[in-house]
Amino acid sequence: MTPPETPQAPDTQDAGVASPAVSFSVSTLRKRSDFLLAARAKRQAMPGFILQARQRKAPETTVSEIRIGYTCSKKVGNAVARNRAKRRLREIARQVINVQGKSGWDYVLIGRRLETATRNYQVMVQDLEAAIAKIHQPKKPKQ
Repeated sequence: MTPPETPQAPDTQDAGVASPAVSFSVSTLRKRSDFLLAARAKRQAMPGFILQARQRKAPETTVSEIRIGYTCSKKVGNAVARNRAKRRLREIARQVINVQGKSGWDYVLIGRRLETATRNYQVMVQDLEAAIAKIHQPKKPKQ
């Protein structure tokens, strides 16, 4: 008697999930100075979060990697609410930044009170995609 076959996970190519065309490193912002630099750069407010983004300059370490930071103030709620909001921000960033993020950029996602923890997940993913697209679109020349 032969043992039953174990079900195998479908190949990602067959499942319609596209892997990013370019492979680059994604790391987490940890230093306060990096958060402060991002706070002075571009920002895009969305209903569920605020996205701050800045392009790093050449002398900074590892320009080719993407760095992501997450923050939720006490306005978001108690520790449980803040941690839940940050978990949701990490998950949407994992899903979107790997595809739409640009190497050499720092991104900071800031949680919003009541919205980050309760907003529909798919809507938040769409919001992040729209925010990144808006941050990276070229400026219109002044006439």
